[in-house]
Amino acid sequence: MAQAPQHLYTRQADIARMEALIQQLPDEATVEIQLAEGGSITGTVPARPTVQVFQDATGQEGFNAVVRIDDRKRPNVVHYLWLDRIATVTVLGST
Repeated sequence: MAQAPQHLYTRQADIARMEALIQQLPDEATVEIQLAEGGSITGTVPARPTVQVFQDATGQEGFNAVVRIDDRKRPNVVHYLWLDRIATVTVLGST
């Protein structure tokens, strides 16, 4: 994903929240994700995401992460979600 995240985080509490979400997104897990703005996505996590350093347009650095979700209902649809858009993760199993 070439885009920069809309939000960057530097506070330890925000980074810890992302790391906690990452622990709920293991390789090949089937998950249901509730989005912060409403709605949900159910699918498979091909690979566990990692927190990364990004730069905004002004050169400020901060952290965020993106997870790929292969849609369960529409196998040809792939979602790339910034972790800060995720409200909750429910692990439904593994493939």
